[in-house]
Amino acid sequence: MQPRIPRPTVVAAAIVALTLVTLAGLLAPALWYELVERREPGRLVAGGAGVAAILVLYARLFWLNLMRRTAPVHSLGLAAIAALCWTLPAVLGGAGGWGNLLMVPAGLIAVVLPLRQAVAVTVVGGVLTPVYGLLLGLPALNILYEAIGFPITAFSGYVTVWLFHVVQELREARTELARSAVGAERLRFARDLHDVLGHSLQAVALRAEVAERFVDRDPPRVRKELTEIQTMARDAVRDVREIVRGYRATSLRTELEGISAVLQAAGIRCDRPEIPDLPAHVHEPLGWVAREAATNILRHSGASWCRISLGTDTRVHLEIVNDGADRRSHTPGTGLHGLAERVAAASGEFTAGPDGDGTFRVRASVPLEKPLETSLPSGKRES
Repeated sequence: MQPRIPRPTVVAAAIVALTLVTLAGLLAPALWYELVERREPGRLVAGGAGVAAILVLYARLFWLNLMRRTAPVHSLGLAAIAALCWTLPAVLGGAGGWGNLLMVPAGLIAVVLPLRQAVAVTVVGGVLTPVYGLLLGLPALNILYEAIGFPITAFSGYVTVWLFHVVQELREARTELARSAVGAERLRFARDLHDVLGHSLQAVALRAEVAERFVDRDPPRVRKELTEIQTMARDAVRDVREIVRGYRATSLRTELEGISAVLQAAGIRCDRPEIPDLPAHVHEPLGWVAREAATNILRHSGASWCRISLGTDTRVHLEIVNDGADRRSHTPGTGLHGLAERVAAASGEFTAGPDGDGTFRVRASVPLEKPLETSLPSGKRES
C-alpha cells in the first residue's frame, strides 16, 4: 500500500517536533542534574528559562526556513541562540550536561545562513567549540564528541531542509505535469472537434443553401439535399461521439470521396485521383489534411476549381490546389496549425500557402514505410 503524503505544513511540523524532541533529550540531563543533584531553585529557574528560550527560538527559525520564509534577521536569531548556549554553561558550569548546549547552534547554521557563510561558520565553530569546552573544564570525551559532532550536526540540519525542499519541488513538478497533461488533452480534443465539426457543419450549410435555391423549381432535388443533410448530421454526431471516446479512425479514400462530392455540389470543379492501396498509418494524417483543406476552400475562398493529386515514391504525397487564393485570408488559422502538428507527429512534412498566381496550395507527405517511433496524437488509433 502506498502511503499518503501529508501536506507540506504537516511534514514541516513533524520535522520541527522531532528536532525539538532530539534537543530536549540532549538538554534533559542538565535540567535533571539541577533538579535532583543541585536542588537550587534559582539555578533551576535560570536553566529552565534559558532552555525554553532556546527551544522556542530554535523551533521558530527552523519552521520559517522550512517554509522558505528566510530573512536576514534570522542570522540575529541564530546569534542569540549561540549566545545563550555559550552563556549558560559559563554561568551554571559545564558539569551535569550543560556542556551539551555547545552543540545546539550547529543544527541551524546551514539552515539560516547562505551556504558559503554556513561552511565558514561551521569550520570556525568546529574549532572554537572544543577550545571553549576545554576552558569550561569538560571531560576529554565530551570535547572529542563536540569536535566531531559539530560539523555532523551542521550537515544534518542542511540535509534535512534540503530534502524537505526537494520533496516539495518534486510534488509541485508532478502537479504541473498533471496540469500540462490536462491542457494538452484539452488542446487535442479542441483540435479534433474543430477538424470534424468545421467540415461537417460547413457541408450541412452548403447542402441547405442548395436546397433553398431549388425549393420552388426542383422538389426532388430538395428532397435529395435534405436526405444528404440528415446523413451528414448523423455522421457528425457519430464523429463527435467517436472523438469523445478517442477512437475515431480517418480514411484518406473516404475523405477524398466526401470532399469531392461536397465541392462539386458547391459548384467547384474537383478532380480527384484514384486512390491506391496505402498503408494504414498514411490514412490518418493525410485524411485530416484533405478534410481541413476542403473546409477552408468552402469557408474562406471563392474557388471555381480544385485539383487533388496523390503520388507515391518512398513517401506518400498529397497536394490540393484551388484558385481562390486572391479572395481569401492568407493568415494561417487554427486548422492549419493543427494539421502541421498531426503531419509532424507522423514524421511527415506539411506546407500551405498561396503560390502567387491566384492559387492556394496545400502539400503534405508522410513516409510510405511506418517509422519505428511514430508519435501519433494522443487518443488516436491508426485506421
